[in-house]
Amino acid sequence: MADILEQDIKYLTGVGPQRQLILNKELGIHCLGDLLEYYPYKYVDRSKVYAIKELTADMPFVQIKGRVLSYETFDMGIKKKRLVGHFSDGTGVIDLVWFSGAKFVIKNYKVGQEYIVFGRPTVFNYRLQIAHPDIDDASALTLNDMGMQPYYVTTEKMKKAGITSRAMERITKAMLMKLPPLKETLPDYITRPLHLISRDEAMRSVHYPKTQHDMQKARERLKFEELFYVQLNILRYAANNRRKYRGYLLPKVGKAFRDFYGNNLKFELTGAQKRVMHEIQRDMNTGRQMNRLVQGDVGSGKTLVALMAMLIAVDNGFQAVMMAPTEILAEQHIATIQAFLDGLDVRVELLTGIVKGKRRKDVLEGLANGDVNILVGTHAVIEETVRFANLGLAVIDEQHRFGVAQRAKLWAKNDNPPHILVMTATPIPRTLAMTIYGDLDVSVIDELPPGRKPIQTLHKYDNQKASLYNGIRNEVAKGRQVYVVYPLITESEKMDLQNLEDGFAHLQEVFPDYRMSKVHGRMKPAEKEEEMRRFANGETQMLVATTVIEVGVNVPNASVMVIMEAQRFGLSQLHQLRGRVGRGADQSYCILVSGYEISAETRKRLDIMCETNDGFRIAEADLKLRGPGDLEGTQQSGMAFDLKIADIARDGQLVQLARDEAQKVIDSDPECNSPEHSLLWNRLRELRKSNIDWASIS
Repeated sequence: MADILEQDIKYLTGVGPQRQLILNKELGIHCLGDLLEYYPYKYVDRSKVYAIKELTADMPFVQIKGRVLSYETFDMGIKKKRLVGHFSDGTGVIDLVWFSGAKFVIKNYKVGQEYIVFGRPTVFNYRLQIAHPDIDDASALTLNDMGMQPYYVTTEKMKKAGITSRAMERITKAMLMKLPPLKETLPDYITRPLHLISRDEAMRSVHYPKTQHDMQKARERLKFEELFYVQLNILRYAANNRRKYRGYLLPKVGKAFRDFYGNNLKFELTGAQKRVMHEIQRDMNTGRQMNRLVQGDVGSGKTLVALMAMLIAVDNGFQAVMMAPTEILAEQHIATIQAFLDGLDVRVELLTGIVKGKRRKDVLEGLANGDVNILVGTHAVIEETVRFANLGLAVIDEQHRFGVAQRAKLWAKNDNPPHILVMTATPIPRTLAMTIYGDLDVSVIDELPPGRKPIQTLHKYDNQKASLYNGIRNEVAKGRQVYVVYPLITESEKMDLQNLEDGFAHLQEVFPDYRMSKVHGRMKPAEKEEEMRRFANGETQMLVATTVIEVGVNVPNASVMVIMEAQRFGLSQLHQLRGRVGRGADQSYCILVSGYEISAETRKRLDIMCETNDGFRIAEADLKLRGPGDLEGTQQSGMAFDLKIADIARDGQLVQLARDEAQKVIDSDPECNSPEHSLLWNRLRELRKSNIDWASIS
């Protein structure tokens, strides 16, 4: 069977060498197996035949049965003609219209012969018509053949070569007639309790379902299978990781932690912070390496949780490191940590690109001899020259900003890999986290510290800028600061950069008395850091920037975030930008500015932002609106497969079901060698794209 599915598509009826090249380039379809998994994106019910007298122009696709009475040709200008076929079933007459291919139509669809016609009825010059209909010989087609007609995504190049959705349907049908029964890829002990149909029946029904029920059963089976093997692969990696890597035992809560908690912590932890700390403590006391992801909105107290985890490492004789994506964020982290640890006997040092000369030498020596307890820095901490005496815990902030290879270098900083704590302020929907970060244990800090006021979010149109500017003046008069963000889709787009420059010049005219900073991606890092620093220190009242400020600046005094052309941002990005304000006790505002003419989807996106500050609700909505995107690209590893039919956003229950079933297999066969599961492990080997154990890297 595998050999048949690997056959080149050019030998399939209706393909040939020319179409083969187009299918290769446009869809990545090379063999029968690729074509088999090129699923329809929608279906139209063709089981009903209408009488022409029943048709109206507001109906969707319809099917009629009758004969062509005659053809007429009408001139439409130079070398342009319209062919009209008058078609009747005895109850009425409808026009079939073609704007090209007249010779083909007249040659192939004979007057007086009976045909089944399918298309969307419209009205032109008070007459019903169907433009470019699908036509089949009625004698060669019965209603049983029709059922639900599949529709396949096609590109412009495909259409120009005559490879329409209908052509794809015929090619797929030719393949299915050629294929023997497909071998099963899921064992009976999984499919039977879940009432899943066989793979063979699912594959044939997904392309040619007779009824809506058949189509749903086929898609359910294929979606489950796809998600099951993704989850099985992830959980297998996680199980291997737990067996392979022993973690340092950090059972002691000692002097550093107790002094900090008893003397320096001036407020009560939130319930969520306490819960996450217990989860981290339990991980570090099991003897296995911790790989934990901590999710929490901006301002939820992730840094404090990370600090307490690092103090536990210090109390047990180990060092800890925190890696941040930018110099300014690393500096803000160390300032926060040093303020928390004021007066305690814990040495904390910074290591970034600006730490040079004797100071850098002292830091490196302190790390090597164990005098430095906690190191905070950028990717500088993973350089070859950085050697730890005994690294026990690595904290990675905003981990998606670091590549897999960069994070992997942290593992080489000790004989045994350190415990890993990954932090992100980007809320990730549960179903997506199960897939992208499936090898990590996930903790959620879902409470904000007391005293924080929810940010008020407003949507204003371009013609309402006068009231927006008055609001900004009121806030600045109170001593507050303001962000104004312009979109920059890629840092090379001149149009967008000009947009920022024009906006900056305009704001200087509107607010001539204000001192302003300007930040964008084309600036040198040192210039960018300096402008951000000026704003953070209160030297400027307004920071005009692109999305480079999305992560990495903490200014509690800033109370207004203005996002220009907000329609060009995704929900999660808008939420990240909004999180730059609301960091102090004052009421903060986020103003989304857009043109009046925006799509319904964009309006819905902006409405969601105005309705809620809940990052997880926003992330779920974003996933549903935009889809999960390229999972492998997001994940930077070979753990996920291309999802060809399942949808992480819409198939959340199936994701959970697939994970539960995969977990049962892992629990009963942790070594992955039981004969009972041989079908599963063999299939997983077929599906895996990479032999690199990337997933062992958190």
